[in-house]
Amino acid sequence: MKQSPIFVRTYDLLRWLLPMTVKFPRHQRFVLAEAVQRTALRFQERLIEAARAPAPIPVLEQADTDLTKLRLYLRLCRDLELMNVGQYEHAARMVNEVGRLLGGWFKSARQEMEQL
Repeated sequence: MKQSPIFVRTYDLLRWLLPMTVKFPRHQRFVLAEAVQRTALRFQERLIEAARAPAPIPVLEQADTDLTKLRLYLRLCRDLELMNVGQYEHAARMVNEVGRLLGGWFKSARQEMEQL
């Protein structure tokens, strides 16, 4: 499978996000840090599943839901001061870029379905 930009950008997001959440205070490591990590990893898994699925649209919809949850958790991390403004802005830029790539994949998958 050719390395699509969404896989590269999501990997970059994970590579940055996972070590950052490990630095959360102990009382949040098992709550919010775990939720962020689990959701980000699930998003990556859904992308892999969609790439291998004969009909990727339902899996892409689940991935979109995971990305929405991740945005919420990141905003909550910022509001609880677990991330500084710069970290939040960096994470938001990365997530927005992944979201645009996901939207492009949705569009091309829908066009393929219409052609069938």
